[in-house]
Amino acid sequence: MKKSPFAALWVAAVLTAAIVPVAGWAAYPEKPIKMIVSFPPGSGTDTNARYAAKNMSEKLGVPVMVENKPGGNSFIAAEAVASAKPDGYTLLFASNSPVATNVAMFKSLPYDPVKGLTPLAKLSFGAMGVAVNASAPYSSIPQLLEYAKKHPGKMNYGSGSASYRIATELFLSMAQITARQIPYKGASPALTDLASGQVDFVFADYGAILPLANAGKVKIIAVTGTDRLATAPSIPTLKELGYTDYYMVNWTAAFGPAGLPENVRDLLSETLEDIYRTDDAKAFLAKINWEAFPGDSGDLARFQRTEIERWSKAAARAGIAKQ
Repeated sequence: MKKSPFAALWVAAVLTAAIVPVAGWAAYPEKPIKMIVSFPPGSGTDTNARYAAKNMSEKLGVPVMVENKPGGNSFIAAEAVASAKPDGYTLLFASNSPVATNVAMFKSLPYDPVKGLTPLAKLSFGAMGVAVNASAPYSSIPQLLEYAKKHPGKMNYGSGSASYRIATELFLSMAQITARQIPYKGASPALTDLASGQVDFVFADYGAILPLANAGKVKIIAVTGTDRLATAPSIPTLKELGYTDYYMVNWTAAFGPAGLPENVRDLLSETLEDIYRTDDAKAFLAKINWEAFPGDSGDLARFQRTEIERWSKAAARAGIAKQ
């Protein structure tokens, strides 16, 4: 029986289809990746993002570029990623603000931090510091409180994000004092104004405060974690100063748009986890007073849900009404 030439062509086509990847499973990555950060350069999140981007570039073989989109309560950055094509080339290197704290702060968001994003990996966390101007007439939390009580309605504070606002207002409610909020597009500009005497105190990432403290422009009078920092053993925690339930830290994690292909999600998750499990990452984080707590996409999804609940409870306790 003579075989049809069309049968041979059909077999060849089937074999070719089995070898050539279908769309969505094509080689990834094959072009530069953009990593969006919702804060300006100099913030703890930005510093972490640049470290991650450098190491991702080396592991993935393509440039990974950090793009800062500060302002708008992190709406701008988060919305840019949530609305991006889910191909793995636009990522969000997030702090807790756009993906957890904003849920506690706002009645509605222009993006859905749970359904509109794909969790990739949780990465690091770091304590905040409480900073005051170097020439302020208070150099400790008790002195700050005494000054505030003697000057009711006169004090203000700078907040560079929703997280910093909740952290500050929770402390104020516990201490039973008031201060007026001055909002900023990130910790860096808030700290700049603190150093020049425009605001009275600031809760911000400890690593972001440190350069100004080392330059003698601000004083760090407390930290917000469970324990004193190994690099600053003389600075007390708010917990040991009597605010026993107080624990507020920043953390970082990576997300992509919703609908990210599983192969892309898994590659990015594994790559970021591997980076943050290294001794090099631990050494880098120690320099900026952060710690690694890497986890995969499933770990991040669960952690995000618990953090939304925790920040919501903190906002309610601080008496912050949703905007």
